[in-house]
Amino acid sequence: MHDKDNLVRHYIFCFFNNSYRFCSNYAPQLELLQKASLNITHAGLNTTLESLSYGVPMVAIPITDDQPGVAARIAWTGVGEVVKSSLSANNLRESITRVLKERSYKQNAIQLQEAIRRTEGVNRAVDIIEQAVSTKKPVI
Repeated sequence: MHDKDNLVRHYIFCFFNNSYRFCSNYAPQLELLQKASLNITHAGLNTTLESLSYGVPMVAIPITDDQPGVAARIAWTGVGEVVKSSLSANNLRESITRVLKERSYKQNAIQLQEAIRRTEGVNRAVDIIEQAVSTKKPVI
């Protein structure tokens, strides 16, 4: 098996050398986000939060459930754009180009990355779990 850096390089190399066609049974999302300039996403909440945790702007293509609402917030916060339901290669290309060229998207993503870090969510989650285990009572 490849080490993580080699695996990430392999996926990035494959993506760019196959004319933007890419299929895989496994993609190490968190490792890829560490090196990404942009994330094209369906606007699922987990992927959106992971992208923001790494300060990566997004182009959202929502499909169903919570995705349109999450995508609307991606646009509202200025961390990306939403490709409307009339998806075409041209619409997608234009959104990708704008998000990569306009610095405000990256700057806004970095601001939210810093806000996420300041919340210390992992430490708070550990405190809640420890309290629930030790008291055997609901904490929240």
